[in-house]
Amino acid sequence: QVQLVESGGGLVQAGESLRLSCVLSRRTFSYNIGWFRQAPGKEREVVAAINWRGDTSFYADSVKGRFTISRDNAKYTVYLQMNSLKPEDTAVYYCNAGGALTGTSYNPSDTWGQGTQVTVSS
Repeated sequence: QVQLVESGGGLVQAGESLRLSCVLSRRTFSYNIGWFRQAPGKEREVVAAINWRGDTSFYADSVKGRFTISRDNAKYTVYLQMNSLKPEDTAVYYCNAGGALTGTSYNPSDTWGQGTQVTVSS
């Protein structure tokens, strides 16, 4: 049973924007959700996370002020708005459901989506 489905990735130029979506299931729609990314040859890293109510969020320092995480529980969807994209944002982006969120960290669960590729050209 698919729990998380990401979409919205693509190829953009530096400075442009993308919005990623993570569609949840009945099982995961009330979970904390985190967005991660993995670039070639690098470890997967957390980008942003949000609690199930949408009133607590966390951002990695590298994306603060450029990325915004939000959710629409009525649509079972979590979004990652990415503005002012840089070539170093190029990666496969994954969402994760059910992790432990604090104001300064998000520790993922074992529930992952399949990922969506984001490529930013210079």
